[in-house]
Amino acid sequence: MLPGDGRSPVLLHVPHAGTEVPAWTRPHLVVDDDELAAEQAALTDHHTDRIATAAADRARLRPWTLVNRVSRLVVDPERFPDEREEMAAVGMAAVYTRGTHGQRIRDDDPGHRHALLDAFYTPWATAVRDAVDDRLAATGRAVLLDVHSYPSVPLPYELHAAGPRPAVCLGTDAVHTPEWLVAAAGTAFAPIGTVGLDSPFAGTYVPLAHHGTDQRVLSIMIEIRRDGYLVEPAGALTAGADRVAASLAALVDAVTAHCGKGT
Repeated sequence: MLPGDGRSPVLLHVPHAGTEVPAWTRPHLVVDDDELAAEQAALTDHHTDRIATAAADRARLRPWTLVNRVSRLVVDPERFPDEREEMAAVGMAAVYTRGTHGQRIRDDDPGHRHALLDAFYTPWATAVRDAVDDRLAATGRAVLLDVHSYPSVPLPYELHAAGPRPAVCLGTDAVHTPEWLVAAAGTAFAPIGTVGLDSPFAGTYVPLAHHGTDQRVLSIMIEIRRDGYLVEPAGALTAGADRVAASLAALVDAVTAHCGKGT
């Protein structure tokens, strides 16, 4: 958690930037080091933590920032841990057993799965819930900007790869993403290129304690196509990274201003 201004309702949520694989989890990943590196190159939302931090530095009122340092190949904190998760169909619920090409990367070990969820999934969910509750208590509103990136070319595991792949994909929730937030994000990210809605990825993160019930909690997912800010699949940042950070800062400012009006 990187602290923000006490008056800010905004939380930058960065769940997939991490690459750490704790030593006790590594033997359960049944791939060699080269295969693991390839999966991390494909699946990590590279440098989204740096983009979020740069945006926070530029914002008029600093948002709060949550960054997950652990690789999503250990635990994916945004996925449901059970049958509610559609990605379970390809072995990629909260604890992945399959990789980007459908290959086995972890044996289905219920004991180890529960240990991973206890060690990483539950603490992350609790931290985000508590951060949201803190913003609600302080400002009456909590707005999650769910920061991600995605490859320009579909990966085999994707369930909705046939749809458009815009420069920026906005993911929405029927309860927690109002029209004004979609419009604000569209305006902020227009300088990056095409801005699409819920394709190739849909939805956005809301803590389960608030999901579907608390309309004071707002959220929108921001998926930046990676060729717009780095050398794919996991190379150096390009000049586009600065433009993405500026657009994210502009969205933070727009959200802060909107919420400050009490609407």
